Amino acid sequence: MPPASMSRSRFLLAATAALLALAATAAHAAAPVDAALVFAVDVSESVDAQEYQLQHEGIARAFESAAVQAAIAGGSHGAIEALVLEWSDPDKQVVTVDWTRIGDAKSAAAFAARVRATRRSSAGLTAIGNALLAAAAAFERLPDPAARHVIDLSGDGMANVGPAPGTVRDALVARGITINGLAILKTEPWLESYYDQDVVGGAGAFLLQVKDFTSFAQAMEQKLVSEISARQPSRRAASLQMQ
Repeated sequence: MPPASMSRSRFLLAATAALLALAATAAHAAAPVDAALVFAVDVSESVDAQEYQLQHEGIARAFESAAVQAAIAGGSHGAIEALVLEWSDPDKQVVTVDWTRIGDAKSAAAFAARVRATRRSSAGLTAIGNALLAAAAAFERLPDPAARHVIDLSGDGMANVGPAPGTVRDALVARGITINGLAILKTEPWLESYYDQDVVGGAGAFLLQVKDFTSFAQAMEQKLVSEISARQPSRRAASLQMQ
């Protein structure tokens, strides 16, 4: 029965509005996305301030590109979820841009703006295993169900602290997570082989390598288009060498 102070018609209108609001909330909660991407960005001591900016600018520009936006729109659900995690020491894994649903040019631009506004969280050693664990933990609070869970890890050095990346990688792959890599060959020219053997794994996994941080933006765009569309590059370990 409606409260004494409320007419039957007003009560029905209020009840209908409440039901519609609940339905809208449930619809949003159940709205799936084509992929959930964690961008795990290296901020260890080997990455200087300029290189930090180049990495984040590369991610931002990629989401502003027509190619990436077309890849998102072309998915079954026309949307993805994205999150940025900065990593260095075992205890320095920080989410700097939380889960964001991206389904059109406006939301892509808003995500890019948040990435550009990021301030460096830390610097330390290179704990790739811990970075992978922190990235996987982020999927546990994903706001929308995703067809694919992908960790997009970029870095310029081998792990020198924390659990072995290969062991962590194998455990995450067993959970259905794909780990793609972007190896920045600034100081360690053998890093591509290391990432290929100890970091990258899972269904459709691939690795890109770039000569230096200035190549990052173009590599990130290429990588995102492949990840979002679930298409591998022509070679599993593709290279992008910018002069």
